[in-house]
Amino acid sequence: MLHLDRVLRSNLKLRHLQLLVALDQFRHLGRAAEFLSLTQPAVSKTLAEIERLFGLALFNRSTRGTEPTDYGQTVVRFARAVLAEYDRTQDDIAAIASGAAGRVSVGAMVVAMPELLTRAVVRLKAQSSQTRVVIEEGDLTRLLPRLRVGELDLIVGRLEPGYAAPDLRTEVLRVDEPMVIACRPDHALTRCGADGATDWDALAAAPWVVPPAWASSRVKLNQLFYRHGRHPPTDLIESASFLVTLTFLRERGALAFVARGVAQALEREGLAVALPVAVPIELPPVGIITLAGRELTPASGQMVACLRAVAQDAGLAAAG
Repeated sequence: MLHLDRVLRSNLKLRHLQLLVALDQFRHLGRAAEFLSLTQPAVSKTLAEIERLFGLALFNRSTRGTEPTDYGQTVVRFARAVLAEYDRTQDDIAAIASGAAGRVSVGAMVVAMPELLTRAVVRLKAQSSQTRVVIEEGDLTRLLPRLRVGELDLIVGRLEPGYAAPDLRTEVLRVDEPMVIACRPDHALTRCGADGATDWDALAAAPWVVPPAWASSRVKLNQLFYRHGRHPPTDLIESASFLVTLTFLRERGALAFVARGVAQALEREGLAVALPVAVPIELPPVGIITLAGRELTPASGQMVACLRAVAQDAGLAAAG
C-alpha cells in the first residue's frame, strides 16, 4: 500500500496519465502514439515504465490492440479524474486572469434539449458571455461515468430510478414532461386519430427512432403497444441524440418518441408535429444530477441557478 501511495502521489507524471487515457480510448498503441504525437516505440517504452512503477500489468497487448486489465481500468479511472481536475483548474485560473467566469461541462439527455438546457445557456450567457459551456449529449450509460471521474460537472435529463446511487445528488426541475409521438409534417400518419381512432397497426409497422432499451420511456412505449394488443415496432433506430432523432425523422419518415417540449420546439421550426395519439404513461421527472460531495465551481453553480430559473418560468407559464 505504501508503494502504491508513493506511485500515485509522487512518481506518476502528467504525460503518464495522458498516455493511459489515450490507450484506453484508442485501444491501440499506434493510434495512441499518433494522437499524442509520439512514436509507437516511445509509447511502448512509457507504458512499460508505468507498469514497472506499479509492479502491475495495466494493459494486455495482442495483435488486435491493447485492452486494460482490471488493474488498468482502475488506474485509468484515476488518470481521467486527475486530468479532468487539471483541465478545470487550468480553465478557472485562465478565467480569473482574463476576467471571464470559467467553464461548465454539462451532460445533456434528449429530454433536456432543446428547451430546458438551451434556455438556461442563453440566460447564463446573458449574465456572463465569456463563460465556456461544454455540452455533451448522450444517455446515462455514457454520461454517468464521465460525471463520476470529473469530466462533467452536471447532467440534465430524466432522473431514472434504476440509476440512483449514494454518490449521486439529484434535484427535480420538472415533473410534467410527458412523451409524445412526433413525425415530419407531411407524414401520412398525421391523419392518424383524426376520426377518433388510432391505427395501432400502422404505428407498429412504421419505422421509429426511440430511446435506448434501458430508458423508462422505451419500456413504457413497449407496454403501450402490448396494452393495445400489438407487438412493439421492430423497425427501430435507438439513439440518445437529438440530432440523430431529427435526422431520421426527416430523412426516413420515422416516428420519434420524444418529450413534449422537444416536439413543441420542432413544431415551432416547422420540422415536426405531434400525432394526436394519447400516450398515458408516467415517467420519472426531469432534473439535475451532480456528484455528492463534490463542490460546484462558480460557473457550474451559475448554470444550476439558470436551470432552476428556466424551470420555474416554465412552471409559471404553464400555470398561467
